[in-house]
Amino acid sequence: MKAIIKTSKGNMIAELFETDAPNTVANFKKLAEEGYYNNLTWHRVIPDFVIQGGCPNSRPGATGMPGTGGPGYQIDCELDGELQYHDRGVLSMAHAGRNTGGSQFFVCHSRNNTAHLDRNHTCFGKVSEGLDVLDDIRQGDEIIEIEIQA
Repeated sequence: MKAIIKTSKGNMIAELFETDAPNTVANFKKLAEEGYYNNLTWHRVIPDFVIQGGCPNSRPGATGMPGTGGPGYQIDCELDGELQYHDRGVLSMAHAGRNTGGSQFFVCHSRNNTAHLDRNHTCFGKVSEGLDVLDDIRQGDEIIEIEIQA
């Protein structure tokens, strides 16, 4: 399964880790197919670390603080698989503590500053095309849509 993350800077195509993180992938797929991610922004961008999106408070007109919102429920972390390493291009669930993820996710710029995230945040995919787009994303850039392909 693939996710096409369509942004204002171009598209990133990510292979999703269905075997390694099945519940996280199912949640991401559900939210994407419902249009949850449409028109959100990348609300957190830290060079040589991550870009983060998926907060409903980053949608134009939202009143909450970007980075504090979610879908109204939480999902458990999936940390035991073989692919749970935060390398360049890896998609991983953001959370406010173990088993508190929901909709926010981040994409790693590199391995340089992400090793401490291994087995603490669920890795659920990896960008296979569009790493140049990952590098071009700035805070406030738009997530136009996330399309899931089987």
